[in-house]
Amino acid sequence: MPNVSGVKQIASNKKAFHDYFVLENFEAGIELFGTEVKSVRAGKVNLKDSFCSVKGGEIFARGLHVSPYEHGNIFNRDPMREKRLLMHKSEIRRLYAAVKQDGLTIVPLSLYFKDSRVKLAIGLCKGKKLYDKRDSSAEREAERTIDRVVKDRNRSSRGYDD
Repeated sequence: MPNVSGVKQIASNKKAFHDYFVLENFEAGIELFGTEVKSVRAGKVNLKDSFCSVKGGEIFARGLHVSPYEHGNIFNRDPMREKRLLMHKSEIRRLYAAVKQDGLTIVPLSLYFKDSRVKLAIGLCKGKKLYDKRDSSAEREAERTIDRVVKDRNRSSRGYDD
């Protein structure tokens, strides 16, 4: 297979950005089997309720749903099995220490192809309270309103009034 360069987004976890403050991002390889890679190429992945945990010096993604490949028959794996992530031991130790000491969470943020390899972007996250979620949605709405007003003013100053 030719080595394809570039990054191709497969799936993202929008709920993670709603529920958590992302403090730090990491990139990890993910250990997949053949039929799982074919499902990933087809975009049949769900990161919605997934999280990562450290066990025995290794880091695993749990709740990451990779749908069974349609033509995979007996070679398909359990879609909800925990998938091992491939990271440097020093990074895993650092994440483990942050989770244990500070009470943070490791959450998968997005899944993508990078040079024909499947990568998982994970984030070291702190949970948002309800009022934090309201604040961030209010800020987002304010930015939309400002952008809308600026766009309307630019249209009217150029003589494009309707």
